[in-house]
Amino acid sequence: MNLANTAFVLIASILVLFMTPGLAFFYGGLVTEKNVVNTMLSVFIMTGVAIVLWIALGYTMAFSGNILGVVGNLKHVFMAGVNLGGLTATKIPIGDYSLFQMMFAIITPALFVGAIVGRTHSKFLLAFLIVWSIFIYYPMVHLVWSPNGWLANLGVLDFAGGTVVHINAGVTALILSIWLGPRLKVDSKNHYNLPWVLLGTTILWIGWYGFNAGSALAVNNVAMQAAITTTVATGTAMVVWMILDIWTTGKPTLVGVCTGTLCGLVGITPAAGYVTILGSVAIGAIATLASYSFITLLKPRLGVDDALDAFGCHGVSGIVGSILTGVFATKSVNSAVTTNGLAYGGGWHLLGIQILATVFTIAFVAIVGSLLIWVLKQFIPMRVNAVEERQGLDEGEHGERADYTISLNAKLSAFTSDQEKYAPEFKGQLQRLQRPSQPSGSSFNDHS
Repeated sequence: MNLANTAFVLIASILVLFMTPGLAFFYGGLVTEKNVVNTMLSVFIMTGVAIVLWIALGYTMAFSGNILGVVGNLKHVFMAGVNLGGLTATKIPIGDYSLFQMMFAIITPALFVGAIVGRTHSKFLLAFLIVWSIFIYYPMVHLVWSPNGWLANLGVLDFAGGTVVHINAGVTALILSIWLGPRLKVDSKNHYNLPWVLLGTTILWIGWYGFNAGSALAVNNVAMQAAITTTVATGTAMVVWMILDIWTTGKPTLVGVCTGTLCGLVGITPAAGYVTILGSVAIGAIATLASYSFITLLKPRLGVDDALDAFGCHGVSGIVGSILTGVFATKSVNSAVTTNGLAYGGGWHLLGIQILATVFTIAFVAIVGSLLIWVLKQFIPMRVNAVEERQGLDEGEHGERADYTISLNAKLSAFTSDQEKYAPEFKGQLQRLQRPSQPSGSSFNDHS
């Protein structure tokens, strides 16, 4: 094995794993206090479930064999017969590569949780995670990242998950939102903890270097380029969203800046190892403009309640990034680019392939996702009842609360109110408790 490459991918895997608790803090900070535990648990539980699923079925369905260019076979269930010490093209062990891919299988379903917070049964979400992974995620990995995949053989470029991760999760979020229907009460301004939102965004940004640069699978110039373009696109997106906030509302917001940051990270993901620094500026800016326009202008007219804008951020920016890869990808950055993008004299060929892959991903995920939801709904209720939704899913689904001082504060407020209400009745008693005036020349210390 190549020790440098192996260590690099192992560290990248840890960084991608770090993104999932970061996402839990990001989503947990955005929701109201009565749904914090449910939201964070719904994200974090993906870790355990997705790990077991990947070992059992994920690896073999994604990378073993080939059925019609869409999915692998079941030859290596529970990794049986896999030579974990065998080497890949960049001389890292297969076990290291499988671990890296496992982390993508964890973070991807966690992304769509943000669309359905506050109204989804935990049992339905867990069941959906299982069938979604088997019938949507693993086939998407095979289609795009397996050498035998249909989209891979067409020449589709997806460096770190524009189609496989972000469009996939974003469209799934949209479909789930449509099937669920809107919340009983939408309170988009009552966030539980804005510092958590910033903390989660920071963790995601740090982890994204493992996500994007790690996808080079080696310590080389492509990894370096991916790290730089990720940084530049994200910084550009943050600034663009802040300017849009100031232009439309007169002031910047922390939630807006953090959302813009994520749009930049998402938009550059499919292109990170294929584009120049200038290309990353364009992708970061255009992806943010598209997501901002969808969230503020189009979404209110659609009537779809994507609670934390999982589709508006991941879906829209992922679509833009995937298509723009066909515009800005260039052989000068990565020799894996066989045909330059439109902006570098390659004509419409690569752009056409990217558009085809993007449209296919949207249609495949929407159709299969809807079918899976319909089948599951016959056996498991999808949405909690109105009483539980008003009470909050922290109590209803888990019997826990994020902040036990909330009820204490309510009791203290009630006690203070009672004091003010009955103060005249206790005026005489309160006067006796007041300190008597001190004799002239004396001090407190004289009587201590």
